[in-house]
Amino acid sequence: MIVLYLTLLIGGVGLLLLSYLAQFRLIALLRKRYPQHWQIIAEPEHGRTSAFRTWIRLQHVLRSPALPALDDAAINRWRQIWRFSPWLGWSCWLAAVAMRLLLH
Repeated sequence: MIVLYLTLLIGGVGLLLLSYLAQFRLIALLRKRYPQHWQIIAEPEHGRTSAFRTWIRLQHVLRSPALPALDDAAINRWRQIWRFSPWLGWSCWLAAVAMRLLLH
């Protein structure tokens, strides 16, 4: 039982980290394959550029239908990983908490 518990905890952390890694991989793919699209995300219409504003704009793009419209298999795969890995990670953590509560 302890092995399952630790596996769920470590798996949850790994999946949550994977969601952050997916964002960075998407940024790298967009910069390389679609620099004109990345420029729209990275450079605001008005105001100064900041890392936080770029991150917010990226979150909007990740949730929009714009990336699937590019019809790029690698970008779509990393977007799916970004989308579902937090759900799976939190599921692992909640399962570990449930195990802890029920078996303690």
